[in-house]
Amino acid sequence: MGIQKTITIAGKSKHPLTVNRLGYGTMRLTGEGIYGEPKNRPEALEILKCAVASGINFLDTADYYGEDVTNRLIAEALHPYPADLVICTKVGGARKPDKSWIPFNSPANLRSSIENNLRTLKRDHMQLVHFRVIGHGAPFEESMEAMFQLQNEGKILHVGVSNVTPEQLQTAMQMGPVATVENMYGHGQRATHKSPYGESNGGEEVLDICIENEIPLIPYFSLFFSMPKKDTRIAAIAQKYKASEAQVNIAWLLHRSPWILPIPGTSQLAHFEENIKAAEINLTEEDMRFLE
Repeated sequence: MGIQKTITIAGKSKHPLTVNRLGYGTMRLTGEGIYGEPKNRPEALEILKCAVASGINFLDTADYYGEDVTNRLIAEALHPYPADLVICTKVGGARKPDKSWIPFNSPANLRSSIENNLRTLKRDHMQLVHFRVIGHGAPFEESMEAMFQLQNEGKILHVGVSNVTPEQLQTAMQMGPVATVENMYGHGQRATHKSPYGESNGGEEVLDICIENEIPLIPYFSLFFSMPKKDTRIAAIAQKYKASEAQVNIAWLLHRSPWILPIPGTSQLAHFEENIKAAEINLTEEDMRFLE
């Protein structure tokens, strides 16, 4: 079949961002429980450098990873940044000392988070920021209004949403331009489901809205829930192409829709190098029907 090699974020805006269609999610570069410094800091820095060297120009981060760990690693490894590098961050949540996740989504909270991201990433504006729904806290509309206000002030170029229901996505789209959606999605997790933080969000239904409106879907946990299920169909395709099951899961995302931007993450350089080779697997239409 072949795959579309690039994807354009906010293609109808005055400032579209075109990136290669395999990004890198930095969450796994933190310590245990997505908290604290990585076990192997030199390897974490090397992965970031190798990502950019290999052609990846989309990085996903958040200031509550660590906390601030992935942002500081990105800045240390890559600043001053290549001109084509897009760094996407998330706001809306925070961490407690017991490593639990809490909402941090009032307008004042969101402004504070944006300022923190700008400081730790050494940027004068963020290219893309997702408002992440975590728990309750401020009403969704109030948080989104604050995000679009920060965009109007020039602190954010493009606004996205994360961990949203189809209804929340439609609401956000009525309030302003939604550039991207970052939701849980993968071959092994396509139905509407509960997220690890307790909220429900829609799998295929959200993807359908994204495709209809030409909004890139950035799937998180695409391997986290797909791999343990040990789908025999994935295993058969992996054997056919002499690939790993993780590679086939990533390849399936790339072939599922040109509006999907996978960001598989890992803390091991060997796994990273394996993941990026997934883009070389050309699944056939017969393969895709088999995997459905």
